[in-house]
Amino acid sequence: MHDPRIDELARQLVRYSTATKKGENVLIELFDVPEEMGIALVREVRAVKATPFINLHNARISRELARGATETQYEMIASTAMHQMKSMDCYIAIRGSHNVNELSDVPAKHMQMLSTKMRPVLNQRVNKTRWCVLRWPHPSMAQSAGMSTEAFEDFYFQVCLLDYAKLKPAMNALARLMTKTKDVHIMGPGTDLRFSIAGIPGIPCGGAHNIPDGECFTAPVKHSVEGIITYNAPSIYQGIAFDNVTFEFRQGKIVKATSNNTKAINKILDTDEGARYIGEFAIGFNRHIKEPMRDILFDEKIAGSFHFTPGQAYEVADNGNRSSVHWDLVNIQRPDYGGGEIRFDGQLIRRNGQFVPKSLHPLNY
Repeated sequence: MHDPRIDELARQLVRYSTATKKGENVLIELFDVPEEMGIALVREVRAVKATPFINLHNARISRELARGATETQYEMIASTAMHQMKSMDCYIAIRGSHNVNELSDVPAKHMQMLSTKMRPVLNQRVNKTRWCVLRWPHPSMAQSAGMSTEAFEDFYFQVCLLDYAKLKPAMNALARLMTKTKDVHIMGPGTDLRFSIAGIPGIPCGGAHNIPDGECFTAPVKHSVEGIITYNAPSIYQGIAFDNVTFEFRQGKIVKATSNNTKAINKILDTDEGARYIGEFAIGFNRHIKEPMRDILFDEKIAGSFHFTPGQAYEVADNGNRSSVHWDLVNIQRPDYGGGEIRFDGQLIRRNGQFVPKSLHPLNY
């Protein structure tokens, strides 16, 4: 039986998130996603008189390709992908995963080489197309979230079809506040962090680039970060699971990094010069997303959370940091996770995950 929520999601992605217009080219990339979703997107793109293009991916085949990857091969793959991306106005990617650890036995040096070779294509997509990326609710995701398949699918469509337009005024107020703030101080269990965001704009995210959405991001001035942060949400990066990640900063640089897998985390941070500097600071507030599930597109939007991201900065909120790494790591400040507070220029902005200024109350869970 056809699920009407699929058509609703396709409509939201095409008409709201990417705001596709007549005559535009739209690249749809599907990673292990049911045919119905692809068909719904193709029809929706055609309905607005635009042209759909499709790339289909399969994780087990991608793994096999990556295991024996060579530089020459991925230079060709990247150059073909770049040619295609340069012809596109909009980009929609839906990533499903039958096994979230599918790439865990691809050699780390191959994963690094792939991300380095493909980075220019990613930059082209991020900076030159109107894009939106999201997950697909496979049973493996339900499992990571500790939920039944049906309950997880209901949760997925609930958070994806949230009325983002309604949150816009409060999100814009937070973005304006971030833009005019100079100094940030974050306190919590295992966390005492100070940095500047002076001169770097705050960017509200309300369903245009990610679904689910609900965050406001900026970047710290590159060398300004001082102190320590302990992340309390579990993470998965390059197919490896990480818990209890702690970073110590001196003059913006991560000088000490520990976790349940300290060796692997330092390997990632040694990928390139920029990987030990922070490229993004963001505050998450999707009221329907409460618990982490090792899926960053959901976890970085958790109500009462913030993320502090080693690696590449976004050009729209740029501190100049460049890296093939962009690793969103999340700290949840709700009381059930130990609480905490965020101050902008000395003023209390959020305590225990709830915004204090009145203009931001609509963003509270």
